[in-house]
Amino acid sequence: MSSETALVVRAIRTQQAGGVPLYAFFMYGSDVARVADISRVHRDEGDLKGFQRREVRDHVKGIVDFLDSGPVLFPNAIILALSPEVEFTPARGPRPSGLCDVGAAGTLSLPLRPEGDRSAWIVDGQQRSLALAKARDPGIPVPVVGFVSAELQTHREQFILVNKVRPLPPRLINELLPEVEALLPRDLAANRLPSELVNLLNRDPKSPFHRLIKRASDGPGAPGVVTDTALMAAIKRNMRPPLGALSPYRRNGDGLDAQGLISALMLYWGAVRDTFPEAWGRDPEQSRLMHSAGLRAMGDLMDPIMLRAEGATSPEQDVRRSLARIKPHCFWTEGVWPDLGWAWNEVQSTSQNITKLADHLIRLDRELARPAR
Repeated sequence: MSSETALVVRAIRTQQAGGVPLYAFFMYGSDVARVADISRVHRDEGDLKGFQRREVRDHVKGIVDFLDSGPVLFPNAIILALSPEVEFTPARGPRPSGLCDVGAAGTLSLPLRPEGDRSAWIVDGQQRSLALAKARDPGIPVPVVGFVSAELQTHREQFILVNKVRPLPPRLINELLPEVEALLPRDLAANRLPSELVNLLNRDPKSPFHRLIKRASDGPGAPGVVTDTALMAAIKRNMRPPLGALSPYRRNGDGLDAQGLISALMLYWGAVRDTFPEAWGRDPEQSRLMHSAGLRAMGDLMDPIMLRAEGATSPEQDVRRSLARIKPHCFWTEGVWPDLGWAWNEVQSTSQNITKLADHLIRLDRELARPAR
């Protein structure tokens, strides 16, 4: 095949499954879409065709943003099913002593044909391949592993086997983020600071959350009762400009006031602990304040209370007065929320319940904070 009709790459050839050719090679990210088709799952007159899901645009955009953020390390291999038409030419030359003779080096020729008639199919990595085709730098080298098979059934089998592997738990990823200094995709980068703040709140003996937060690294018998993801979600909302209580401590272009962030969190949640001592530190089954719904709703309440307290002579006293006003109207461990019609233990971690509870608390705070006429 000529260079005009084929893409030629250096490759290593081996065999698996009793003789199925298997290749490992590198190619430019933009070239993946030139040699491989995406076999979308669909039905044709009742028959199931293809196997790949549809493009997930937000996922692809997130990868593109990461690739365009600067020089990045992107070693994730794309898996291709290769047509038997591909041609491998072994390299010639002396064999080094002590060689681990697992594969043969050479060149692999991949035919270049129009979409829908290409010589390879993407088994794993379709979102990455779409992102690589859209990235500003078309010359990012990516690793590829390809096995030779023209059988759709084999493609589907490998697709299922590759994708059945359980992904890393989000809580484990979140806990690892503060230890990672490299550039991260936008969704992960947004979790790094809240995760580190959760670490600080859990470790500091002066923190109201000291040793109360459950993290993925905790062993059996750990004393935590608060889910780290719930507290992280609350902190992320508090950081949203312009009305997030923590947004003033994120100085655009001037760095981060880390001490201001942790001090504000300590002040507010310390006041919450002292206002509701009967509900603090208990298992979520016994106290909905420690439940993810209660934490996130009280996190939303932090914004108006803390922003109003900024103009007070003593911000801490103002926060405590605000919480004391709403205390008689809260039912974390017993009773019924009258305006919501929920028993205390009926509050659930659904977006609807969290939003309704947060709106109720914020309305109570606003009404009770008005001066008496």
